[in-house]
Amino acid sequence: MMPRPKNSRGNARKTTRQNAPRTASWKPDDLLFVPLGGTADIGMNVNLYHYQDQWLMVDCGIGFPANDMHGIDVLLPDLNFIKDKQDKLQGLVLTHGHEDHFGAIPYLWRSLGGCPIYGSPFTIALLGIKLKEAMPDEKVDLRVLDYNTAHDIGVFNIELLPITHSIPDSGGLVVRAGGQTIYHSGDWKFDPAPQLAPTTDMDALKRVGKDGVLALIGDSTNALTDALSGSEEDARLGLIEAIKKENNRVAVTCFASNVARLNSLVHAAVACGRTPMLVGRALLRMRMAAEACGYIDDWPDIADADDFDMIPRNNILLICTGSQGEARSAMTRIANRTHPQVALDAGDSVLFSSREIPGNEEAIARVQSQLLMAGVKVITADDAPIHVSGHPSKHDMIAMYDMLRPKVSIPVHGTPRHLMAHSDLAKQCQVPKVHTPEDGQIIRLHPGEVEVIGTTDTRLKTFDGGAVVDADSEGVKNRRRMLWNGAIAISIVVSEEGGLCGEPSISQSGIVPDDDDGDFLADATLAIEDGLAHMRRSQILEDREITRMTKQALARLVKKQFSKRPTMFVHVTRVAALDVNP
Repeated sequence: MMPRPKNSRGNARKTTRQNAPRTASWKPDDLLFVPLGGTADIGMNVNLYHYQDQWLMVDCGIGFPANDMHGIDVLLPDLNFIKDKQDKLQGLVLTHGHEDHFGAIPYLWRSLGGCPIYGSPFTIALLGIKLKEAMPDEKVDLRVLDYNTAHDIGVFNIELLPITHSIPDSGGLVVRAGGQTIYHSGDWKFDPAPQLAPTTDMDALKRVGKDGVLALIGDSTNALTDALSGSEEDARLGLIEAIKKENNRVAVTCFASNVARLNSLVHAAVACGRTPMLVGRALLRMRMAAEACGYIDDWPDIADADDFDMIPRNNILLICTGSQGEARSAMTRIANRTHPQVALDAGDSVLFSSREIPGNEEAIARVQSQLLMAGVKVITADDAPIHVSGHPSKHDMIAMYDMLRPKVSIPVHGTPRHLMAHSDLAKQCQVPKVHTPEDGQIIRLHPGEVEVIGTTDTRLKTFDGGAVVDADSEGVKNRRRMLWNGAIAISIVVSEEGGLCGEPSISQSGIVPDDDDGDFLADATLAIEDGLAHMRRSQILEDREITRMTKQALARLVKKQFSKRPTMFVHVTRVAALDVNP
């Protein structure tokens, strides 16, 4: 039996996260918050706000399938709740440019009804590049937000505050409606030396807190972490020291979106007498967006991957995609020796300047094992101070609550374990009301009060065959079944009465090796012939009866011999009897 997909904490992941949606009704002037993603796993963040019969969306990201969700490359949120309200959706505001916050837009754009998309300069530049690649003929209304400036989007007044994270131009979002203020944190941390982009505007946060905050809807990723998150400056110095110790080729893999880390690595290469080289399309895309926004105008010459063989081993620093073991990433292809331009040899070193996203542990371990077996030295953040988190530890979260003093706390962006830890912390910070949400809850916000007035379906979606489908659709389930149990195709030619007109044609895949399937095919043929002969004693057979009998007979045979349940395709062709009289 195929195992159920699991989430990052080992709990069975449901493709329908709300089993029994509960109808909700609300008044036009109700202030509502509806999380459609991001409160069950880390990723797939999408949130809705309602007031005066208008809606505002915050973020629209992808999720990352667990290792055993075979046949699925990307998870998408379910936007059916807002799809029939497209004319009331005033806009989509992006807190920053990470895939789990904006990566679903090319897939789900038509569900948004063509609403404007707002974000910081770097976020919009990055999204523009992404949309041009994915949907070059679509006209998308992209609008840049200035920091610390109020903007009206329908009945909502929003303000983006500069805040540090592991990507430039991240923002904490202030949403004002109905005389109330909500602070939607996005992903964040407090970093006094982020290397690129502005530091967090503490004065702006204090100003918002002084004016009064109804609810803080905040990042929970590091709610279990007591230690300080660390500064990007710490990572930069640690990388320089680690690279200096190596004598041969050095490759570093990190999150492509961490432009500050890329900048640190490029300057670390110079400090260590090495030529930097970017390997991976995502890095090139990030470089393009960062240059357009003026973040990296002081880089030295960057070597092209075509010049790899021309640079001495001790004079090159490879900066690669693939820190999470992604199948088609540069580091994975280097590790399995399939990269067309770049290779590592025994004595070279790879630094993993990143953390493991829950669910990616097996893929990362596989890449690292391949490198180690080839004699390549692997260095992680456990071995040297070469990475810092982009999310707030408990220390940062306590400071945020102290500045904003919200009446309500609603933790988001995390697994249930993270959300519960955040909830406990908010209670310790004396927040009067704390609500731990679930995806699909329709939450009414009152001053100092939270009320769940209903739920909506939040089925996991995926992109399959050019369309957005349920992650548990028949096509996806059939591929998984074939992966684990194989497939059999049977063609049967019968007379009008249902008698065999020849030996059935049978082929199999994934049950036994193709060059050793003679005995099985013979047994399968005999099982079909015996089944048809037995059924024809009492009736003229129809196609559906022949199909059902064939599947049942072969299912019993395969289960008995191999303990598998293959997918079967039965084709019945019926021919008229030949008139042989002269």
